[in-house]
Amino acid sequence: MELRHLRYFIAAAEMGSLTEAAVRRLHTSQPSLSRQIRDLEYQVGVELLSRSVHGVELTAAGNAFLDHARMALMQVDAAVEAARSAAEPAKKKTFAIGFQTGHEMHWLPQAMHVLHDELKNIQVTVSSDYSPDLAEALVRGRLDLAFLRVEPGYYLEYHVVDREPLIVLMPSDHRLTAREAVRPQDFVGETFIGGANKAAVLGAVTEDYLRRSGLEIKLDHGVDNMAMAMSLVASTRGLALMPAYAENLLPSSVVSRPLEGEAPTIDIAVGYSKSNTSPVLELFLSRLDELVGPGR
Repeated sequence: MELRHLRYFIAAAEMGSLTEAAVRRLHTSQPSLSRQIRDLEYQVGVELLSRSVHGVELTAAGNAFLDHARMALMQVDAAVEAARSAAEPAKKKTFAIGFQTGHEMHWLPQAMHVLHDELKNIQVTVSSDYSPDLAEALVRGRLDLAFLRVEPGYYLEYHVVDREPLIVLMPSDHRLTAREAVRPQDFVGETFIGGANKAAVLGAVTEDYLRRSGLEIKLDHGVDNMAMAMSLVASTRGLALMPAYAENLLPSSVVSRPLEGEAPTIDIAVGYSKSNTSPVLELFLSRLDELVGPGR
């Protein structure tokens, strides 16, 4: 089994089409990709993809194999990055920090304060992305540390530094703007927007909250990110449950209200790879109490 087998299989699984995966992702021919997938299935000993005129779907075996295939490639990429870093010891050390998009304005100044004494010895790089993409970058060794959600399925260490309450986003002229706080029951009959796909952690928190409130409300629109949520709130005149940091990003057409009673919360955590031996990371973690503050 070779690495290309894993890459080809992952591309086909994610695209749902051998032709699309071959042309758009792998820049090869569809017959060549089909042959590579058949070779992989022969080596594994089971069918991984179910073929039909509509494309390909993962079998139960393929679904189990997919997560391990992704992890294997992540570990290979991390090994490459580690080897390249070790081959250039004379270069100024880089410490890469990632932020879930929208959280930089709060956490970047605090992170730089923690690193203040080391700034003359290191080069700090900063990036922002969706939380699952940050988790993947940590596993691959492309980031040393990230402020993100506690993402399941990644071999990472997390330290929760804050818990954000969920708030309700609505059009600025919605009838519920007259309320000081929104009850869970107010969602009944409204277009409902919530986290899905890459915002799976938010989706799970929202689903649990509605279930505990005795409501069976299904998403009308699932979103990956805050910009998409605000756009759908304005265009569909729906309601959205989003983390409180959304208040820093709202356009004039969207407003927020708190939830009545005890609002559900979603964690923001400092995450890092357990295999990262950076002394700068060790220093940062030793001063985490400066981030979380008393009582956390």
